[in-house]
Amino acid sequence: MKRIATEVAVLGAGLIGSAAALALRQAGIDVVLIDQDAPGAKASGVNFGGVRRQGRAIEQLPLAQRAHDIWPRLGELIGVDGEYVRTGHLKLARSDADLASLEAYRRRTAAYDLGLQILDGAAFRRRFPMFGPEVIGGSLCPEDGQANPRLVAPAYARAAARAGALLVQGERVPGIESQGERFLLRTHAGTEVLATFVINAAGSWGAQVAAWFGEHVPMKVKYPTMAVTEPLAPLVGVSIGVEGGGFYGRQVARGNVVMGGGFGTGLPGERARPGPDAIAALGRNAPRILPGLRHAHIIRFWSGREGYFDDKNPVIGYSRRAPRLLHAFGFSGAGFQISPAVGEVLCELIQGRDALPYAAAYAVDRFPSPATKEPAA
Repeated sequence: MKRIATEVAVLGAGLIGSAAALALRQAGIDVVLIDQDAPGAKASGVNFGGVRRQGRAIEQLPLAQRAHDIWPRLGELIGVDGEYVRTGHLKLARSDADLASLEAYRRRTAAYDLGLQILDGAAFRRRFPMFGPEVIGGSLCPEDGQANPRLVAPAYARAAARAGALLVQGERVPGIESQGERFLLRTHAGTEVLATFVINAAGSWGAQVAAWFGEHVPMKVKYPTMAVTEPLAPLVGVSIGVEGGGFYGRQVARGNVVMGGGFGTGLPGERARPGPDAIAALGRNAPRILPGLRHAHIIRFWSGREGYFDDKNPVIGYSRRAPRLLHAFGFSGAGFQISPAVGEVLCELIQGRDALPYAAAYAVDRFPSPATKEPAA
C-alpha cells in the first residue's frame, strides 16, 4: 500500500482537473491528480472541439472571456497549441424567429464585447454561399474558433506533471473519507491519498462524488453523437452551430468535417455508443445545412459521457456539506472552451480568493429539493 500526503487531491484528470492541477502547481501548491483512466480519455478528449463564447448563458461569459485570453497561449502554457485556431463561430438561422433570437442575444451580451455580427439576406449569402437554401442568416462571432480535444486535454495533464503534480492514473476511487480535518481517498489499487482539499472534477461521475457527501443534484448523463468525414476540399471556414440546436460542425485543416447532433446510449462498463436516431438525423441534416456534404463519406462515428443540468450551467464552487471540498462538474456539453479559466478559478478559490463571478448560478445547492418543488398546475 502506498500513502501520499498532499495539499490538494484532484479527482478527475480531464481538462478541468488537469487545468486546476497546473494552476495549483504554478502557485506552488502540492497536488495529486487522480483518474480511473488515462488523462483526457473521457469527455475532455472526445468532445466536438468547439472553442466558442457565443451562445453561452450570461453567467458563463466572464469565464469564457478569461479563457479566450488563455487559448492563444497554449503553446507556452502546456507545450502544444492544440490545433487551436480562431476561425470564427457562426450560429445559423432558419427562420425570422431564429434571427430575432440571435439579435436579442447580441443585445443581452453587448457588455461582453463578443463582436457579434448579425447577417441575413443577400449580404449573408454573398459571404457564406456554401449553406443550403433553408439557412437565411446567422450570427457571427469572429474571434471564436476550434481546437483538437484529443491533444489539449492530455497536454494539460502532462504540463501539470512537468510542473510537479503527481499523476495517479488507472486507479478508481470508490469513496472518500474524512480523517479529522483532512480527506482520505483510497483507490481500488490500494493507493491512499491524504489531502487538505479535494476538487471533484469527475465529469459525468461528479454527481456521484457529490452524493457521497449528501449533496444530491439533478444531473443527467447524456451521450452526444458525433461523426467525422473523409478529407474534403475546403467547404466551410467557420465553426457552425444552429439556433435551436440539432447540428454543429467544423472543418479542420486536413479537410475532415467534424459534426454532431443528437445523443447516443450508455453501455455496460461506462462506455457509450452513437445513437441510431442521431446518426439518421445527421444524415438528413448535414447536407441540408451544408450541401457540399451530400456525397461525403463518414469515416467514424463516436460518443462519450457528459453531465447535463437543465439550466446548462455547471456546478462550480465549495460544497455546502464538506469544508474544503470543491466541485467542478456538469458542464452540459460546453465545458471545453471555459476549462482553462475554470482551472485557474479553482486554484484561486483554494487560495481564499473570491474568484468566481455569478457564483450563485453555479452553486451546488441551487436546485430545489423534491420536497420544495412546486406542484404541477
